[in-house]
Amino acid sequence: MKNRSWAFLAGGLLVALLLAGVVSNYASSHPDGLDSSLLKGCTVDADDNIVGGSCPAQQARDHELVDSPLADYGVRGVRNSFVSTGLSGVLGVLVTFAIGAGGFWLLRRRGTTPTDGTTPTDGTTPTDGTTPTDGDTTTPAEGGPATSDDVRRRADAAS
Repeated sequence: MKNRSWAFLAGGLLVALLLAGVVSNYASSHPDGLDSSLLKGCTVDADDNIVGGSCPAQQARDHELVDSPLADYGVRGVRNSFVSTGLSGVLGVLVTFAIGAGGFWLLRRRGTTPTDGTTPTDGTTPTDGTTPTDGDTTTPAEGGPATSDDVRRRADAAS
């Protein structure tokens, strides 16, 4: 990978880590979206506890992962809520980055190498195990690689 690509990747990772580690602590604590729609029909107090009415949020139950180390946007065992939230965000970014990088590494393009140990002279990759030379002008209909005049001219200019 080029140096410029590495710099872009490192910069993006740094921005994501800063957002997850610092800015996430300043997110609104008031429910919106799905949480807000589930509270319609209920009366809530200042701490967002349901004190009356009837709404779907009253049937809410804890999920299976409620006791996991990263439940509720924090790290269990860290007493400072600012550090706990920031640390969980940073861990989430790093795990997501590692999974994504691993996936891209598994799916990366690998260079094709001819089976006979030679390389093409015109920049094309042979598909039938043969290597085209300057005199070859086969077409796909003949079963060989297609070689255009432009590709041959560039190969001649490079040599």
